[in-house]
Amino acid sequence: MRVISGTKKGLRLKAVPGSGTRPTTDKVKEALFNMIGPYFDGGNALDLFAGSGGLGIEALSRGIEHVIFVDRDQKAIQTINQNLEFCKVDTSSFEVYRNDSDRALKAIARRDITFDLIFLDPPYKKLKYVQILTEISKHKMIDENGYVICEHSSEDKLPHRVENLVTTRSETYGTITITLYRVADEEQGES
Repeated sequence: MRVISGTKKGLRLKAVPGSGTRPTTDKVKEALFNMIGPYFDGGNALDLFAGSGGLGIEALSRGIEHVIFVDRDQKAIQTINQNLEFCKVDTSSFEVYRNDSDRALKAIARRDITFDLIFLDPPYKKLKYVQILTEISKHKMIDENGYVICEHSSEDKLPHRVENLVTTRSETYGTITITLYRVADEEQGES
């Protein structure tokens, strides 16, 4: 597992010890960033089930200005901090929180922050995308031109629309599917 492109290109990242997390493969990560970028001129990102922090670090390497990393597992938090330190990421560019996704979203909503990118890669067996997407929509957390990026099992089909978020693209890579959501245009109306 490594940083694919940008200012930190080629740096190897540590994985979270144990089998509780499943890092995004380099192939899928590269395909994902080619769909949404591949590079950025500032902006905010949220890595909600951060694991090793690989997606958020990749976003920083490609030009995102600030990332909030959230994971509930202490080993994941330690790994994220080690990877950020190893990559020499400026401490003003990130925040790392140990929290579950529900409480993290509530805390972030109170801060009135919007994001250009929100990465959702929860444990596949604990699928709750609709609930999370509903919260993101309700609290207007995604910028008008931003993306919510869902990584999920290719066996699971996500709804085309959740509140004001609509699927713009879905690509499958073996057993993994990446589904992108954006804020619906006014003319798209209710579907």
